[in-house]
Amino acid sequence: MDHPSMPHAALLANVQRRKLLLACALGLAGVAYAQTGARKVRIAFLNGGTPDAGGQRNMIDPFVQGLRALGYVDGQNTTIDWRWAEGRTERLPALLAELLRLEPDVLVAVGPRPAELARNLGPVVPVVALAVNNPVLDGLAASLARPGGHITGISSWGIELVAKRLQLFKDLVPGARRVAVLSNPVTVPDNQPLVKFLAGHEQALGMEIRLYEARAAAEFDAAFDAMARDRMQGVLVLADATFYAERVRLGELCRKGRLASIWGHKDYLLDAGGLASYQSDFSEIFRRAPALVDKVLKGTKPGDIPFERASKL
Repeated sequence: MDHPSMPHAALLANVQRRKLLLACALGLAGVAYAQTGARKVRIAFLNGGTPDAGGQRNMIDPFVQGLRALGYVDGQNTTIDWRWAEGRTERLPALLAELLRLEPDVLVAVGPRPAELARNLGPVVPVVALAVNNPVLDGLAASLARPGGHITGISSWGIELVAKRLQLFKDLVPGARRVAVLSNPVTVPDNQPLVKFLAGHEQALGMEIRLYEARAAAEFDAAFDAMARDRMQGVLVLADATFYAERVRLGELCRKGRLASIWGHKDYLLDAGGLASYQSDFSEIFRRAPALVDKVLKGTKPGDIPFERASKL
């Protein structure tokens, strides 16, 4: 209670100060109420791979941690809807349709095939595409600096890494003269750039380089039988969700065929027993991805967000 003898000006100032404090308190309460009563942010996550220990370590954990650092906490103010095709790419369209029915605020599409499906959707939902090859050649973006459509994201490089893997094979197996490259035509539907690229490296490396394809595990035996007939001495297994899910089986086939193998991710070495790997650091990609998701959620159009390229290998 104010003292009766308090001067009028001081009394008025005191009242005004209390009104200001009360208004601030009410304002903060209103903000808190709005936050607790607001609709949760919904993030859809589509991946052709598997949520195994490798997926948890390289994708799930860094992605969730990156979101949390920006204030998005799954189960509190954010809902993440995870969908995994577990190496069966034919499941991806149905999984994508399932996610769209949940009306997400943004779709995170991991890998070339999920990104392709998201591209074909049109602008029904903003998309952050991760671990894709060349966004411009694949039709995901008009340019890296200004994608221009409904998709932005992070490229993990593509055909450029194949050159490094070929050189690794040459250095590690200097006497080899014939090397195979195993690719999934679902992931790389147009193989002509890859065929042309490999042909251009044959003379430089002094090796015969042949492309073999397998869409699913059922086609692995035929591909490796063909390598044996062609007397291949090694194989580069290109990174792919189906190959990743079946990496143990592929490793067995490499050993059975006595093929030195170069892979697209270190987890292939841990589980498939390969010779070496060279690839973008996936955990770094997924740790960086939330920054792009955050921009989209705050209203920036994906077409105005530059496509990034993985900087850590």
